Amino acid sequence: MTETYEVVVIGGGAAGLSAALILGRARRRTLVVDAGEPRNAPAAHMQGYLSRDGMSPAEFLAIGREEVARYGVELVRDTAVDVTGGEGFAVGLASGRTVRARRLVVTTGLKDELPDVPGVAERFGRDVLHCPYCHGWEVRDQAFGVLATGPMSVHQALMVSQWSKDVTFFLHEVAEDDLPDDDLRRLAAAGVRVVPGEVAGLVVEDDRLTGVRLADGSAYDRQVLFVAPRAVPQTGLLEKLGAEMNETPFGSYPVVDWTGLTTVPGVWAAGNAMGFGEQVVNAASGGYRAGATINGELLMTDLDDRD
Repeated sequence: MTETYEVVVIGGGAAGLSAALILGRARRRTLVVDAGEPRNAPAAHMQGYLSRDGMSPAEFLAIGREEVARYGVELVRDTAVDVTGGEGFAVGLASGRTVRARRLVVTTGLKDELPDVPGVAERFGRDVLHCPYCHGWEVRDQAFGVLATGPMSVHQALMVSQWSKDVTFFLHEVAEDDLPDDDLRRLAAAGVRVVPGEVAGLVVEDDRLTGVRLADGSAYDRQVLFVAPRAVPQTGLLEKLGAEMNETPFGSYPVVDWTGLTTVPGVWAAGNAMGFGEQVVNAASGGYRAGATINGELLMTDLDDRD
């Protein structure tokens, strides 16, 4: 038997749980489908969230699940693998279960694809990092390396110089001649050393990053390496529903209004499912906004139907 909910939230991170919290408090029958694969799982702590600065992401989500459950929200550890529209929405889960909903909130986030350099994936979230706002304070004034992985890598190297004056920019597979003059000028002004040559791997001693090794055998002492992963938005369900997408330098994301409503009536997106730059605090805010909007929209729809 197919179960019907007023709202199904696909994704159990900060955005999804925040939307579910508001919907539960509004007495809406709500289901959260959580695949259990949060983007920030490799990190030991999260920063920049007022009153939660330094909290473990796992602890943050565990508290969030407890909070939404108090209001009757149902949570299931499963993965949404299919969705169809029509009279409401049918969501097919990997377990074989199908649930129906009047409205959907899609908070499926994105995945980080790391550069294929030995040691990077193993140390990601420890001393291989990507976001200075998330980790810069904790590693301040250490010897930084920045691995060029794409067009935003120069920006990353310039940004991290705010947290350390010892920054080395490894061009890896990027030719120095390919860098615009403005980029080279800014790197020089920031005191960032530019090192050409392919990076072959990391130097690790006593489970700590101590250096970056190039293919020519030379090595540079570094304590922290910043990389910019390739962002892969998990927007397949939105695309299946026919949502209009917008191509960005960080991938394809749905066109949304200020509440997170996509171009598909009845479908909202929040968190990294709607944009690359949604940190945890932004994702929670977006989920709140979507949940409150959906509750009001359902209320008005039902009142109009009584006429």
